[in-house]
Amino acid sequence: MLLAIDVGNTNITVGVFEGEKLKASWRLEADVNRLADEYGVLMANLLDHEGVGCEQIDAAVMASVVPDLDPVFEAVCRRYFSVRPLVVSTGVRTGLRILYDSPREVGADRVADAVAAIKLYGPPLILVDLGTATVFDAISKDGDYLGGAIAPGLVIAAEALFQRAARLYRVELARPTSAIGRNTVAAVRSGVIYGYVALVEGMVGRFKGELGEEAKVVATGGWAELVAQETDVIDVVDTNLTLMGLRFIYEMNC
Repeated sequence: MLLAIDVGNTNITVGVFEGEKLKASWRLEADVNRLADEYGVLMANLLDHEGVGCEQIDAAVMASVVPDLDPVFEAVCRRYFSVRPLVVSTGVRTGLRILYDSPREVGADRVADAVAAIKLYGPPLILVDLGTATVFDAISKDGDYLGGAIAPGLVIAAEALFQRAARLYRVELARPTSAIGRNTVAAVRSGVIYGYVALVEGMVGRFKGELGEEAKVVATGGWAELVAQETDVIDVVDTNLTLMGLRFIYEMNC
């Protein structure tokens, strides 16, 4: 079985593949202060809950945008699963031509998303990752990674609002009942959720204009489903896109 690990700034997504099938996946809190043994025991317990023993893991692949956690999860893979993970970085075969000014600046998670989306949905594509940051990526009709845009994520924007506005308080970011909020909670929900819906719609429109052709829009990330409920510009929601991309990259290299 293949263990896939996507280390993000807020969450760590872990998946286990049995052949081509994603058998199970979990989301863990990203904490640079947590030790390898803590993550290892937690992951071993989660796998055991799905009936998967540590000894059944015979390979691992990892993408990370948190350098401090790279050695932690490499140690987890070695100590608890007796495998050396394939770390998606410069020199790893991905099959993706990156036309960024500096290809090394493109995060490993964005690369994995692009690889999976091209294989699963076909180019041209616009990818929208609604996580810690809100990230847009453009894939040409030839399957080339052209570049993208990065904006603060919903939670980051909301936290900045609560911290800087003395009379506003934290509210649960849930689906608004209307655009016109009649109390503070409703007004904040509307501003954040519908505001980001408008951001997605506007950026997708601009991307399509620059691509010069109709592109399929694929959304992923923790807030993808909530935002997708409120707009028709998103064609597909795939919250396992990064894990699938990691599997494809592993297969290209191993």
